[in-house]
Amino acid sequence: MTNIRAAITGVGGYVPDYILTNEELSRMVDTSDEWITQRVGIKERRILREKGKATSYLATNAVKELLEKTNTDPKDVDLLVISTITPDMRFPSAANITGYNAGLVNAITFDLNAACSGFIYGLEVVSRLIESGSYKKAILVGADMMSTITDYTDRSTCPLFGDAAAAVLVEPSDSGYGVIDRIIGYNGIGRQYLYMKAGGSLHPPTHETIDNKEHYVYQDGKSVFKFAVETMSDISVEIMQRNNISPNKNTWLVPHQANMRIIEAVSRRMGLDKEHVLINIEKYGNTTAATIPLCFWDFEKQLKKGDDVIITAFGAGFTYGSIYIKWAYSSN
Repeated sequence: MTNIRAAITGVGGYVPDYILTNEELSRMVDTSDEWITQRVGIKERRILREKGKATSYLATNAVKELLEKTNTDPKDVDLLVISTITPDMRFPSAANITGYNAGLVNAITFDLNAACSGFIYGLEVVSRLIESGSYKKAILVGADMMSTITDYTDRSTCPLFGDAAAAVLVEPSDSGYGVIDRIIGYNGIGRQYLYMKAGGSLHPPTHETIDNKEHYVYQDGKSVFKFAVETMSDISVEIMQRNNISPNKNTWLVPHQANMRIIEAVSRRMGLDKEHVLINIEKYGNTTAATIPLCFWDFEKQLKKGDDVIITAFGAGFTYGSIYIKWAYSSN
């Protein structure tokens, strides 16, 4: 029996044109470029400012670029999953809107919500469906318009987030490439440390929830930082150990881009030098579900067929995961 794996065979991405710099933020709230850079490592982030455009616009552009780069006929795509916490509306899904706009007439489409772990959770779902033999060409998108749920009067959170989307094509492979191993889980205690209070069925939108600024991200930074460092480090080291992966020129870490200090702590535990950690947090900030595929998009030419790639993330909930991928192609 052939061992079918789910392999990433292409990457596309999209970021808005507008760049919100630390210097501009310092004129909006009591902060500074030095303060932000030292604490989180972010210099700028992209913001979608055009009226009438939302998360599906970001995702559609990423999907269209992916289709063009991989010479894929939209009619051949049979699955589209978008990981997002900022869909255009409660329903229909951002995937439904994106699939229509990108011409994916034969795909089933749905959204997935795992916050900053969205791409990890999404890849788990998509890879299992590919491995089952039920789907042949799947697109997984991480997309978020975080500017819509960011309070730009709160200096503890407004420097962190940006808007972006990135997409990967996932196809079956019988050559040993693709998703090899994974550790994925959650710890429900995290629901009290990172959340958006209003907008759901527990606290529907009212004048009071709007006046109280309950439709923005809330984060207990110290608790999130501690959990992220410990969990991402532990599961990524475990992935390396049980797959006999050693730090070398063909080993890459692609971490969720939330905080430079978290990234550095995780890479140290894994024994990887900075040259083998894909980092673009300084340019885009935390784009939640988009951060990992956005790194693929930025650094695609550095990844070679056969490379060992470990992705890891944490998110609200808490959600977390680490996936080991044997990279399936070399980009020209």
